[in-house]
Amino acid sequence: MTVEPAATVIDVSVLDRLVDVLQAEGFTVVGPTVRDGAIVLAELDSAAALPYGWGVDTEAGHYRLRERADRAVFAHSAGPQSWKSVLHPARARMWSADRATGQVTAGETGERPRYALLGVRPCDLAAIGTLDRVLVGGAHRDPAYDRRRDGAFVIAVECTEPGATCFCASMGCGPGAGAGFDLALTELVDAEEHRFVVRAGTPAGAEILAQLPGAPADDATRGRAADAVTDAAGRMGRAMPDTDLRQLMIDSRESSHWDDVAARCLTCGNCTMVCPTCFCVTTEDVTDLAGDHAERWRVWDSCFALDFTNLHGGGVRTSGQSRYRQWISHKLGTWYDQFGSSGCVGCGRCIVWCPVGIDITQEAAALAALHPVDAG
Repeated sequence: MTVEPAATVIDVSVLDRLVDVLQAEGFTVVGPTVRDGAIVLAELDSAAALPYGWGVDTEAGHYRLRERADRAVFAHSAGPQSWKSVLHPARARMWSADRATGQVTAGETGERPRYALLGVRPCDLAAIGTLDRVLVGGAHRDPAYDRRRDGAFVIAVECTEPGATCFCASMGCGPGAGAGFDLALTELVDAEEHRFVVRAGTPAGAEILAQLPGAPADDATRGRAADAVTDAAGRMGRAMPDTDLRQLMIDSRESSHWDDVAARCLTCGNCTMVCPTCFCVTTEDVTDLAGDHAERWRVWDSCFALDFTNLHGGGVRTSGQSRYRQWISHKLGTWYDQFGSSGCVGCGRCIVWCPVGIDITQEAAALAALHPVDAG
């Protein structure tokens, strides 16, 4: 049994106090809540809006809420939204201009937001780390992402009940929270008690934790929390093939299997919209009818869109086969060359929200069977 470092135990009722403390510190608290038949992310007025007693059933092309027999708060796997929707939103204004005044205003206006992200899964924690490297880790920082990410307070929740489409363990991204959090919670629910084991990952996290009523976790409680996370790693519903994925993408570039995928893929782009690490954008210019006010907006784009690679002579990737191959090859292969890691964190969203149930783990396994990577 692996025992976690010193931690604090809080009762489930203390979540109300946690939200109050965060709001008093000036944070806008964002977390999971139930809406429109799904668990989605939204601003929370109180902890009462959290999805107490709700779980989800997922499969390829399938997502359904289900009521649980207990009052677990975070016993659900990834929903249709990731934290990308908060930190790297679908629309962000780049500049606005007025003809009458000649004034050009760069970026978004108003007070800089301060977000507290409550309930970040380890897979999404890894995804935020990936977006950090891509969008603010280089020489050219994305101002819209930087504006939201700077000062964000991250509260991770370790997974103890993985879904049928989860495979974060095989991607090294969970189910335990490794780094990048201010606070990490592990939920423990039984017939007598409903509590959380909490540990701080930063001085800011320790300051918030000190304002919450709790008690030091004893060895048995810390061990139970650690074992729950370890057990979850062995109950993942999916797994990536154990091979060099980067080399596999290189070796299978001309594989006939891409035709099989293309026969099923609708090139709808759902996978890129729900993916927590897909970051591609395009720009849109808008004006009022009189032409007196103009704005440029940055909006999400997808490599599945036909005009994504449009050049003067037309699109570079005109077939569905080439567009799917580009997506998975970048995600599992060339992402390593650009950013030093895989672009996949094993959340399983692309599997769940694909209308025809295409499964990235099955496609990678099929390619691995057709094109075994030489271990030498």
